[in-house]
Amino acid sequence: MGLYYNLDMNLICKKITHISFLAAFVFAVFSAVSCTNSKPEITFGFLQLVLYQTDEGPREQFSFFIIPEDEDGLENLDELYLYHDREQLRWQIKSDEWVTYTQGERTWIGTRSIAVTDGGGLPRGLYRAVLVNKGGESAERTFTFDGAVRYPFPELVVEDGKYTVKSNWPVNRLVCYDRSGNYLSTVRLSSLTGEVSDLNISTNARTAALWVEDEDNNTSAFTNVAAIR
Repeated sequence: MGLYYNLDMNLICKKITHISFLAAFVFAVFSAVSCTNSKPEITFGFLQLVLYQTDEGPREQFSFFIIPEDEDGLENLDELYLYHDREQLRWQIKSDEWVTYTQGERTWIGTRSIAVTDGGGLPRGLYRAVLVNKGGESAERTFTFDGAVRYPFPELVVEDGKYTVKSNWPVNRLVCYDRSGNYLSTVRLSSLTGEVSDLNISTNARTAALWVEDEDNNTSAFTNVAAIR
């Protein structure tokens, strides 16, 4: 924006006085600075606890996403931080690292990989999100997570074209992948047992993981993949 105004001043400098030129230049610089120093906003956000299956038992991670706003566009955003001040924890997500997805007219940014380095459980309580743009301006918003895991870790078994799900969770889905591990689709299960062929899964699907969710407590769990074909 500064370059635009400088070029514009060169075009008109032959037609205005020195004083008028100086006033126009100051206005241009002020406008450029005002544009790049706009403050971002966090209009909404959430934390969801996700349990992942490992050989040592379920591992806790957070999915953390916000709806950001910036007058200079979302491309002006630079970094997103999540703090748990009581436990002195901090996570940094840079713009080339965060996940972006659009839902209706809203764009979300965030990550599904918030975890502690020692593999232990994530602390409950108050979290603080800080969004920083490229001009160094920042916005802050707090979130509280006190969700409890109310159900045992689920299990998915697929044999001879039949699937069996062992789950007490309210919502159960299969997340399907092709032979290269690329995501294909998600299918909500109406029954915990049945024929894989009855699920209308793409013929390109080769593996699937069970994804269960307790929406009232913002908790979910994700099993390892199993071969379905």
